[in-house]
Amino acid sequence: MRLFEQIEESLSLSEEERLLVETVRVMAREKFAERAAGYDTSGEFPWDNIADIREVGLNAMFVPTDYGGAELSYVAYLRCVQEISKACASTGIIWATVFHAMKPLIDFGSEEQKRRLLPRIAEGGLAALCITEPQAGSDATGMRVRFALDGDDVVISGSKTLISNGDVADLYLLFGKWVELGDGKEAISAVIVEKGTPGLNILKREEKMGHRAASTVSLAFDQCRVPRANLLGKPGEGMHILLSSLNKSRPSVSAHALGIARGAFEDAVAYINERRQSGRRIVEFQGIQFLLADLVAELAQAEAWLWHVGRMIDAGESDVSLAASVAKLRASDVAMRVTTEAVQLFGGYGYCKDYRVERLMRDAKVTQIWEGTNQIHRQFIGRSLIEK
Repeated sequence: MRLFEQIEESLSLSEEERLLVETVRVMAREKFAERAAGYDTSGEFPWDNIADIREVGLNAMFVPTDYGGAELSYVAYLRCVQEISKACASTGIIWATVFHAMKPLIDFGSEEQKRRLLPRIAEGGLAALCITEPQAGSDATGMRVRFALDGDDVVISGSKTLISNGDVADLYLLFGKWVELGDGKEAISAVIVEKGTPGLNILKREEKMGHRAASTVSLAFDQCRVPRANLLGKPGEGMHILLSSLNKSRPSVSAHALGIARGAFEDAVAYINERRQSGRRIVEFQGIQFLLADLVAELAQAEAWLWHVGRMIDAGESDVSLAASVAKLRASDVAMRVTTEAVQLFGGYGYCKDYRVERLMRDAKVTQIWEGTNQIHRQFIGRSLIEK
């Protein structure tokens, strides 16, 4: 649709970035989209898609050149997330999670850590962000994973749950509490755990409603030992690192949600331009046109705000937390509305797996849940209006 093309054309992407986005668009449409239904049915991890991502060196776009990457803008990254997620939401979140987990290493890691660890990611490695626990979801301050210093090692005990990429990651960004600092948020710290570290145990893989090819697992840390050199920042700096991470990952989730929404919207419009009822194409009914107009407006507004937030981050804005929350809240709600209406527009066929709108509706739901539930975001946004 020309309106969306105009929004995308307004982005200040370099020629290199535009070429990369177009490469990703074609790859996603011709490969990922063709495989998506099969992966959804089987629940198998989409290794073929990851191989394609590695072949074009896509991870390099968010890794600085000093560490083996070819860093491009955050807005360009968001566009790639959107295009991949439009074709295969599972692959979209797998790739985006690598960024979510490794951006704090880029922003807060020591020179030694970045030189030692980031080349693995630039070469196509996978990563996991480990925050959620059985008793600590949106309220991350309730986490119970413990870090105890023992000589030159940090000994980790506890468990994490609902961890994306948890069984395939090469590097894990793990948040827990430094025992010497107590049990409050001031004790939250972050360490990098490397694949194969003794004491890191992968437990069950979840069977999910959507994103079925993207692995989500529980992890146990049984006296897991990592070198203190893998501590990110200083003990007790984890809360600051965590909030910074979320400010970058929440717009990423927005791009993911809007990719899903755009896929569903385009499928629905194509269908109702062909499908006839009472001798007329469904799209010719005025009630349907009104619905489409509302969906177009909601999608356009959500996308425009996302790109605004992306530009804020590229410009180095110091506080984007409120803007990121608005982006995540709005985009995920729009994704759920658009995919639900797409199923409705397909009628009975929309409820069947023969058409992907059924899958996209399932994929959309979790965008309202992860990276902070939308109830939490509404609370955060509402509280910002209280005058002090």
